[in-house]
Amino acid sequence: MRGSFLTGLIGLSWWCAAIAAQEVKPNSPRQLADVILVDAQIHTVDVAKPLATALAIQADRILAVGTREELQPLIGPETKVWSAGGRCVTPGFIEGHGHFLGLGQSLQMLDLSAAKSWDEIIAQVQSAASELEPGQWIVGRGWHQEKWATPPSDHVDGYPRHHKLSEVSPQNPVLLTHASGHASFANDYAMKLAGVTAETPNPPGGELLKAVDPATGELEAIGVFRETAAALVQRVYNQAQQRLSPEAKREQWLDAIHRASQACLENGITTFHDAGSTIGTIDELKNLAREDQLSVRLWVMARDSNEQLERHLARVRTESQDSPFLAVRAIKCSIDGALGPHGAWLLSPYEDLSTSVGLNTSTIPSIEEAARLAIRENYQLCVHAIGDRANREVLDLYQRIFQETYDESEHSAGEWRTRAKTLRWRIEHAQHLSPSDIPRFAEMGVIPAMQGIHCPSDAVYVLQRLGYRRAAEGAYVWRSLIDSGAKIVNGTDAPVERISPVASFYASVARRLPGGPEFFLEQAMTRPEALQSYTFWAAEGGFEEDLKGSLTPGKYADLTIWSQDLLHCPEEQIPSTKVLATVVGGRIAFEATGFKLDSAGVK
Repeated sequence: MRGSFLTGLIGLSWWCAAIAAQEVKPNSPRQLADVILVDAQIHTVDVAKPLATALAIQADRILAVGTREELQPLIGPETKVWSAGGRCVTPGFIEGHGHFLGLGQSLQMLDLSAAKSWDEIIAQVQSAASELEPGQWIVGRGWHQEKWATPPSDHVDGYPRHHKLSEVSPQNPVLLTHASGHASFANDYAMKLAGVTAETPNPPGGELLKAVDPATGELEAIGVFRETAAALVQRVYNQAQQRLSPEAKREQWLDAIHRASQACLENGITTFHDAGSTIGTIDELKNLAREDQLSVRLWVMARDSNEQLERHLARVRTESQDSPFLAVRAIKCSIDGALGPHGAWLLSPYEDLSTSVGLNTSTIPSIEEAARLAIRENYQLCVHAIGDRANREVLDLYQRIFQETYDESEHSAGEWRTRAKTLRWRIEHAQHLSPSDIPRFAEMGVIPAMQGIHCPSDAVYVLQRLGYRRAAEGAYVWRSLIDSGAKIVNGTDAPVERISPVASFYASVARRLPGGPEFFLEQAMTRPEALQSYTFWAAEGGFEEDLKGSLTPGKYADLTIWSQDLLHCPEEQIPSTKVLATVVGGRIAFEATGFKLDSAGVK
């Protein structure tokens, strides 16, 4: 609360300075703008002044917003004048849920997301193996068996067996991560390194897919590792990485950070909500922030063992007003897996796998322990929950912790709900809900951090997994949540999906499958809501609305310039919208080829 109050005072002082700048004589250097942006269609996402055509920047903050004529007194001899060329300008977009290091690492490995068949993936691995020394690992990410044009000829529940893959990579271990990140595929070499056989038991919260080999008649591990079982092979790969020299590991890590940052800026992302980094990674990010080596603002959820969290939460906590490019003030846990690999935890069995209700990947007591740590250290709690059972369990857990913390016996009846809303705890994904649980988000102030792009991306198999009734009542129910009073934080879950806010924005308002029908269009967002979900609501989701989320005097001068107006262009043209420029803290961080901001002519 004290941090929020101080942030408010900072924002108020900047706002007052901006007002004064428009009232005093322009010959005072303190009041002059460093940059004036003109010739723009500005959507400020500020209810006090929703539209403007010009914007003034002083240092890394917005000084004033209005028309060019209104801001003319702020232009001095040293003021730069940028022209948007009549283009659409919004606050810098906030990626509300992604994996920053994972995004960078995904750009260092095989991209399997465009593969239309298992054979295409085999060809990619074969090509990679031809260029590597024996024993070197081949890693990739992005495959999804439900998105292949045809299933493999010899499959188990739609998943391929490892044999063809093993044949083209006999001297290299292979580890290929599912698009969701909740399953992995390994070849025979990798499984042997990990000691995996048909007798290997399933770990808690995971499963090794096994089937009888038609050629031998014996039970075999087919190469698919669901949820926590993926750690069996991942651990061996990690050990191989640890054998690299310190210099090589550091270079590889920094390259991943650079690649992730560049991908964000090219897509108009100025702030990234990182959905889970270890204490060790956070320490490295803090070093980069101190050295002014971060080009995208990171808001990080700490994800580590409860023992590590208890030991380090107080030390690593970082507020945005103290470190403009790094905030650490949330904890991340996961309670279930993903729908694609049948890992989402459901209230009743899958329609297409009647023997399963999914997987509970972390125990309720362990998440309760993390929740109490969050209360003690004043951290937000963010729990990954996709299935309707998972979401109910998390909502029930939150309610227990809230009532325990704000006992009704000491306050008026129901006051715990009011107090709980100040915590802004989150559920990450909240994809499939029981109708009775939808209003509970707003009632307790729980923020649904949902990814618009997951709807059309997953819709190709949602009806298979859930059936029509469950899908209609509770799948990606943005409209129901917003109408009940909840505020949605949008994103892409990169690298699960490509980090394209345009694609997620379009999915949020159109809910259209690629080349196909709409998916329960009655649950769509309006365009202003979709914009808020990527700006102001996302900023609120991290207690940063006093610094980001709208183009308001006093806030960071983070903005994105688009090739067309996302709020008014024909809906079918939204996907073709390009990022022309990304500005972070008043500095041009990205410009598209052929577009220049600093070309406004006469001041």
